[in-house]
Amino acid sequence: LRVVISPKDEQIDPETLTEAYTAEGFMVNSGPFDGTANEDGKKAVAQALEKGGVNCIEVTFDQSSEEKAKDTLAAIRAIKDALGDKVCVGAGTVMSVDQVHQAVEAGAEYMISPNVNEAVIRETKKLDKVSIPGAMTPTEAAFAYECGADIVKLFPAGLLGAAYIKAVKAPLKHIPVTAVGNVNVENCAEFLKAGAVGVGVGGSLVSSKLVDEGRFDEITATAKAYVEALAR
Repeated sequence: LRVVISPKDEQIDPETLTEAYTAEGFMVNSGPFDGTANEDGKKAVAQALEKGGVNCIEVTFDQSSEEKAKDTLAAIRAIKDALGDKVCVGAGTVMSVDQVHQAVEAGAEYMISPNVNEAVIRETKKLDKVSIPGAMTPTEAAFAYECGADIVKLFPAGLLGAAYIKAVKAPLKHIPVTAVGNVNVENCAEFLKAGAVGVGVGGSLVSSKLVDEGRFDEITATAKAYVEALAR
């Protein structure tokens, strides 16, 4: 799951997603829906995140089987049904043009990938959606941007460190980047100071244990903690 934060009372228009993200955003990288068996659970997670300040949610594709990929699409639809225009829904781990089309048909407004796939980026832009491919090196980041990416996801940011983000941004100031991987409440602000427009976090925000036990209020509280940390 990935999330973009903007001022709580504002709705996100897909056409201005990048601008809203760049102005005040963070991304949450997790997989709570994979461990949630029913539609009510999926909706409850999304509602808990939205209540905590999240208004842009992305659900990741599970590439291990077609059936699990279908679950991703069902989750996107469930969130759209439950929250409507309160959140902007996207798809993650998008690795083929077919998945771009499937996600768009389900209601996704942006595509996030773990790699730089030119065909995926160009098809995403052709369909007037937001493209956020994953990269590690300056070469990959620059190529992704040349292909049309709106934002480039730098991974694994937590292992590389904020200093790495700062070094990459030095010659690539024109490319918006997010820091994803091993990011938490304590260090998230460091990546923004280093030049990232957002960060990605995983189980530290949404864990399958919290979802299974129905502790959605704790998910809301953690989301608020990230918002506060990034606003400092």
